[in-house]
Amino acid sequence: MVVRQGLKSLLESEDFEIVGEASDGHEASRLAGELSPDVAILDLAMPGLNGIEAGRAISRDCPSVRTIALTAHAEKKYVLAALDAGFKGYVLKSQATAQLVRAIQVVSRGSMYLSPGVSRVVVEASLRGTELPADPLTVREREVLQLVAEGNTTKQIAKHLGVTPKTVESHRSRLMAKLEIHETAGLVRYAIRRGLIQA
Repeated sequence: MVVRQGLKSLLESEDFEIVGEASDGHEASRLAGELSPDVAILDLAMPGLNGIEAGRAISRDCPSVRTIALTAHAEKKYVLAALDAGFKGYVLKSQATAQLVRAIQVVSRGSMYLSPGVSRVVVEASLRGTELPADPLTVREREVLQLVAEGNTTKQIAKHLGVTPKTVESHRSRLMAKLEIHETAGLVRYAIRRGLIQA
């Protein structure tokens, strides 16, 4: 919340209009659809639906909205996952004050913007032909996985997603079978590796 207020002040001082704010990934993707902003800035570590999945939903459902990831993570797995999800910008929180305004300007014109520390990661990954292994899960299964890894009970997940506990159990069983992981600790490790939650 404090970070959000600081960013809002910074952007308003640069004459950007803030049309909406969200506290989680579901709200962010809903607001993007309703408000259709030019640019959506998403923290990758949002609860409920992480920033990468929210960005993927926005890119799919609102293609005119350009997304920028704002994160503390410069690691290859996060950068590649964000780019794969359709993000047009990737800004490190440590450099946000200096670079976020520039990122918005560049992305608004239809170009890509990567923080300098991140550019090197992308170039090296490209030279090595590195990419994340394909994720076999559906969007809903990734959502259930994230909520399980965040420590939610089946009932809590069902309420959050607006489905029955039996449906949650069905998704959980399918994703465990696909991943060949049969205990919660393994699911948590997988979710961390995929950048769905932070360690």
